[in-house]
Formats: sequence, C-alpha cells, structure tokens
Amino acid sequence: MSHAPKRWSVKGAVFTASLAVIFAACSGGTASPSASAAAPSAAAPSAAAPSAAAPSGSAAAFTATSYPTSGPAPCGVAPYTGEMKQITAVDRLTVKFELCAPDAAFLPKVAFSAFDIQDSDYLAKHVPDGSILTKPNGTGPYVFKQWDKGNRIVWTANPNYWGDKAKTPTAELHWSDESAARLLDLQSGNVDGIDNPGTTDIATIQGDSNLKFYPRAGLNTLFLGFNNTQKPFDDVRVRQAFAMGLDRDQLVKNFFPPGSTVADYFTPCEIPFACTGDKAWAFDPTKAKQLLSDAGFPNGQGLSVDMNFRAAVRGYNPNPPVIATEIAQQLKKNLGVTVTPKLIESGAMIDGFTAGTLKGLSLIGWGADYPDPSNFLDYHFGAGSGKKFGTPFKDLGDALTQALGTADPAARTAAYATANNLINQHEPAVIIAHGASGDAFKADVTGAYASVFGGEQLARMQPADRQTIVFEGNAEPLSLFCADESDGESLRACEQTNEALYRYDGANSVPALATECKANADSTVWTCTLRDGVKFHDGADLDANDVVASYSLMWDTKNPLHKGRASSFDYWPGLWGGFLNPPAS
Repeated sequence: MSHAPKRWSVKGAVFTASLAVIFAACSGGTASPSASAAAPSAAAPSAAAPSAAAPSGSAAAFTATSYPTSGPAPCGVAPYTGEMKQITAVDRLTVKFELCAPDAAFLPKVAFSAFDIQDSDYLAKHVPDGSILTKPNGTGPYVFKQWDKGNRIVWTANPNYWGDKAKTPTAELHWSDESAARLLDLQSGNVDGIDNPGTTDIATIQGDSNLKFYPRAGLNTLFLGFNNTQKPFDDVRVRQAFAMGLDRDQLVKNFFPPGSTVADYFTPCEIPFACTGDKAWAFDPTKAKQLLSDAGFPNGQGLSVDMNFRAAVRGYNPNPPVIATEIAQQLKKNLGVTVTPKLIESGAMIDGFTAGTLKGLSLIGWGADYPDPSNFLDYHFGAGSGKKFGTPFKDLGDALTQALGTADPAARTAAYATANNLINQHEPAVIIAHGASGDAFKADVTGAYASVFGGEQLARMQPADRQTIVFEGNAEPLSLFCADESDGESLRACEQTNEALYRYDGANSVPALATECKANADSTVWTCTLRDGVKFHDGADLDANDVVASYSLMWDTKNPLHKGRASSFDYWPGLWGGFLNPPAS
C-alpha cells in the first residue's frame, strides 16, 4: 500500500545500507512483521473474545470530533511548547493531524506503541476507575485474558483479527530479573523463549542444539544521569570530571556481551544523523581530578553521593548490580569520590528519574523505539523533556527543534552536530555504552526473532505442536495502559494486543490501522485514512474519533481522561514537544 515519502530519514540506499544488516541479523534473516503480516491464527475464542457480529459501541451514527474543541492549540505561545496544533476526525475513516511545524519523524512516531489507538467509549468507561491499567481492549492479534500479578499474563488468539491470525492459540508472558533463572526455565522447557540472556550464558545457548540464540544490535544507550539542580552537580566541572573519570572501555570489555561498544554519542551511530559533532569525553583521570579540585573537591574529598539503579536487565545493562558496583569502585579509585549504589524498585526508578526527583546519580538507559535521533535526544533533552536532568538546557532544546523541523539531510546533520556539541559541553549524563543483546528460544520455535526495538510479536511464532507459547522477560510490566508507560516490559506486553496507525517493518514505518498517512506540501498537515472493518476486542468498530480520543488524552493535562498509573504520559512531551495546558514548573 502506498504511503507518504519518509521525510524522517535519508532516502534510499544510505539509510537502507546503514540498518539493513542490523535488522536482518536481529530477526534471524526474517523481517519483523509488516503491515499485513504477523497477526493471530484462528483458534477457539476465549471468554473475552467477541463474535464477529458483536454490537459495536462506536458503530452508531458518526458525529465527527476535533481536539482541542475550542480551536487550534496556541503554537509558539508560552507556555505551550508542543508541535501538535489540532487533531480532527474528518469523517468516520479519516483523521487529520495539523502541526505547528514540520516533523521529520511523524511516521515513525505514529507507529510507536505508546501511541496505540483505543476505543473512545472504552476509554471513557475504564480510564476514570483505573481498570484500563489491567484490562486492555485493543485491535491486535491477541486478546487479553488474565494477569496473575507476580506470575504471568495470558492472551488468547483473536479470531476476528483483520490481519494474519496468530500461529499459536495462547501466549503467556513470564518474567524474572535473574538471567540464570531465565536460562534454567528455557533449558527445562518451562518457557519457549527468553529475553536478554546473561553475558556468560550466550555461549552456553549457542552450544546447545536444543536452543537458538537470536542477536539484537545495540540500538540502546546506558548512561549515568546528573540532576543539575542538585549540588554538586549544579557545577558542570563536576559533571565533566565524572565523565572523564570513568574507564568506559574497561566496563564494556569486562561486563558487556560481544558486539557491545563504548558510546561516543548519546544516539547509536547505526541511526542516521546520530554521530556528528563532538564525541563524548575520553578517559582522563588526571584532567578529571583537576576539574574536581577547581570545583572545590581536591582528590574527591567531601564528595559522597548515591547512585540509583534498578535490577531489571536491559540490553543496555546486562548485569545492573555488578555494573553499578564497578562504576562506584572506578570513581573511588580514579577520583577519590564515594559513590554508594542504591537499588530501587523498577517502577519507582523510572518514575523518579522521569520526574527529576531522585537524589544523586541515576544509572539508567534507553533503547530505540524507532530509528531516528529524535527518539533518543528529544525525549531526554528536547523542548518537552521535563526535569529528568534538572533544568533543561534551552540551547540544546532549540538545536533539536531545528533538527526535527527539516527534511533536508544536510540541515539535519548540521543541527544534530550542534546538539551533540552541546551535550558534550553541558554533560547532562555520562554516556557509557551501547549494549549488544538478544533473545534465546527453543530450537523448535518457528518464526522466532529478536526485535531490534525489543517488542517481539508472539503472534508470529509457533512452538512445534504446543498450543501455548511462553516468553520470559526481565521484569513484570508496570501496567497495560502504555500511553502512560515508558518501560520496555510494559510496551512489549501492550504490543501483543494493541496497535497504532503505523507499525515497524524492519527500519521502515508501514501502515497498520491506517492504510496510509499523507502529508501536504510543507508536511505541516498529515491526513490518515483508517482501515475499514477493524474491530476492537470488545466488538466496537474502529473510527476516526478513537484516534482523536487516544491522542488527546495524552496531549492535554486538563483532559478528564489524562489519568494512568503515574499520570506522567511522559512520551507525549518528550516526542511531541509539550503538553497542552502544561503543568506549572
């Protein structure tokens, strides 16, 4: 199906050449599901599955909606910093997005699972009482059945799915933050696949004919974040000293899987436009000590801080407790500072970092959601990035806005060079590593792969003649309402049931719930045509008002449905520039 030219990256061979090898390797030679592939297979419907003739809550006479209801958002008028101007249901199957300025990453953004489409009636009923957090109602290949907290999530195949049916009637998600425990579960047959095997376990898997390892390229970044509103990190000399005092080469060599690399830039270099401008500070303990002395901490005397981390294994952090301890020991040895690792529950760590409320250092990271620098840089440092690193750096945010507002490759390259120079100058975080990782499956699982974005579609997999496919991740999802989540474990769970306007086919954004999204001449208006006949799991029909409702509840802090687990909806300001009616600073 046709769709608008991808204005979000370099056209043609340059982009394809830089990413094709990665996506092929990470999928075991099979591309991740396309717009018409990888969906659920006919199986006996569960109690939650609707019949094809189920009445539709959205199928009554259509009355188009628009948001904001009072008229376009005030583009460029403080305190509004967002890029969305108006979202309008033109008719039942057409929705129009008007932007304040061109967005070079529009298509990959609307393909991202945080911006999945929910039924407007279901939202109105299940957001106010919080049941949306544990009872999703999507359009995807699997239908949610149950969540046994602390144990598993179960889905059954959607018999009415608009695309290819799931290959396995039932799917389950389990979790463990111990890589050794995940491997034991795989070897014993308790699960069919696991995420992120331990660094030392990969060779064991590759040597076992009953198992198969699927590598995943390091499109992620581990970093050590500072809050510039907290002493002593309000002094850039201290931040730069920590960066120069950490031997990142030693960290990667000793604690990361083969294929991992020391990070020269915040965005992995496989992503177009990512790696221009100044590289990260090199290891230089002598200069680091001088900077600390100039800042009033000779030989690190009097400098003692906590370093927050979570136990969840991620591609960018294969062994959180060990790596946190190594960083603390290095900073003590090289700079004389006392750093105390502090283990925090995963949800509290994410929420605290996002809100900028954690005290001390934050050892955390980021994995690619889509292949554009805006996913890494705008979310963390853009106009709507919030207080993750304290007070945002306006010059850095301005450079990122400039980079996103043009489709010209030379202009984007120049703008991202400026942004990388400013990251190096301000040092909001020590950029550490891009971690190679992967998934492991039983050798008899057909269709298995490791998604480069970390969201494997279980619907495309079949574990021999077994009727249930069981996958084990690194941590329990925080909720199943991913409009308000940013952790990979929640997103993976949501992607089994929910869908967005577009989806990813390797590095490309291709139609999903929309058959196409077309831009006007200056890319400030995108018009999307929805796929006709798509039903939500409760039987409601997909229409344009569902798109307006799904986006507007994230966009507007005064929307009565702007309510989730943490109610931060952090992806919205991070990727779309800012909330409508933003909260006071």
